[in-house]
Amino acid sequence: MDGCTQMCRVFLILFNFLFALVGFGLVALGMWLRFGAETRGFFDIDMKTTQFNIGVMVLVVTGVLMLLVAIIGDCGACNNSKSALGVFSGLLTVLIIIEITAGVMAFMWSDRVSDELVNFYATIYAQYVNTQSSAQAVTLEFFNNAFDCCGVGGPIEVIVRNTCPKGSFLEQLTYSSCPGAIKDVFNSKAQLVLGGFLGTAGIMTLALVCSCVLQRHVSVSHASPPAYVLLTSPPSAARMI
Repeated sequence: MDGCTQMCRVFLILFNFLFALVGFGLVALGMWLRFGAETRGFFDIDMKTTQFNIGVMVLVVTGVLMLLVAIIGDCGACNNSKSALGVFSGLLTVLIIIEITAGVMAFMWSDRVSDELVNFYATIYAQYVNTQSSAQAVTLEFFNNAFDCCGVGGPIEVIVRNTCPKGSFLEQLTYSSCPGAIKDVFNSKAQLVLGGFLGTAGIMTLALVCSCVLQRHVSVSHASPPAYVLLTSPPSAARMI
């Protein structure tokens, strides 16, 4: 096995290990969202809605598929199995297409996603003013710190100021409204999101190339096995070989 092939093998093993960790994380997140008793109180969502069930199903199915691809890829790389590498290459090609499609859709639908987040924030904000729930306070604080904003525009209620990013009283008065900040972030960072998806697809493509290199090496090694001489063969037989 030459140096290039050896590097491809090591890269595939490391790639599939990280791929399996990400897949396991997606499955665990989906299971927690679906069956975790605290999920309902934390996000204040209805677990029986079609959108929620579809989102959880996408997380779990994607995670299981990534785990399957990682296991098959490691088996092929460690055992020099041409068939396993072939299955790995086919499944990875499907995931690359899905990754690129998801990136393009996220870029094209960035306005729709930002509108959904704005509606979600406004709903949590209004509910927190009335209920003062600790779970909703955590959600508001997360959004406020993530987008460096506070409130929905206009005067900020005193109780909500506890969830604003830390700063002086004057700084809290000058915070931008979160609906506007969320839209600005999605409008300015949409290209970065697309770049992230395409960058991930590029790494997966590199793994696909390494898999093809290993398949070729396995095919060549099986087609032309090295010559050998039996220890019990007479000297004349060795000279003939």
